Amino acid sequence: MATVTKVIEVSSSSKKGIEDAVQSGLKKVGKSVKNIQGAWVNDIKVVCNEDGSVAEWRVNMRVSFIVT
Repeated sequence: MATVTKVIEVSSSSKKGIEDAVQSGLKKVGKSVKNIQGAWVNDIKVVCNEDGSVAEWRVNMRVSFIVT
C-alpha cells in the first residue's frame, strides 16, 4: 500500500530564538496532527525593538505528516 504524506504551512514565534519558535510550533501542531515526519523552515523574520535589538523571532515552516 502506498504512503500518502500531507504538508501544512505553520507560522510560529518566540522571544527566545529560532529553535524555540520551531519547537513550540511543532508542539502545538502535534496536539491535533499525528505522525509528523519533519518540517522545513522556509522563512525567518525578526521583530525589533526601538533600539534595534531582537524582540521576537518568527518562522514559517511546512510540516509534513503521514495520512493514515
